[in-house]
Amino acid sequence: MQQLQVNLTVQVPDDYVLVNKIEFEQLQMEKLSGTYWTMKDLEIRTNKKHEWIKTNILYPSKFRKVLDVKKGGFVYYPEVTGEKWSFHAIKMAQFLDDNFYSIFGGR
Repeated sequence: MQQLQVNLTVQVPDDYVLVNKIEFEQLQMEKLSGTYWTMKDLEIRTNKKHEWIKTNILYPSKFRKVLDVKKGGFVYYPEVTGEKWSFHAIKMAQFLDDNFYSIFGGR
């Protein structure tokens, strides 16, 4: 629990609002609602190049069986040359958070 004791008035500009942490996190998730990432978006989110993402996240069978849309997942794997990858943003973000250690450190 954070504690702050002050006896002063702080003016909040009209174009700002104060929200609690839970509401803020919900707003962040809602921002991703209905959003699909491209491979470039995923590169930015993971700070890794697409070759590394494919090798370490998308193609290993332990992840692909969860990710592949054909297996009930949330990643569209291109089937022919020229097709684009597509990632359901909320679900992919959650997957990356839930599997951070397995992906980046603890094989």
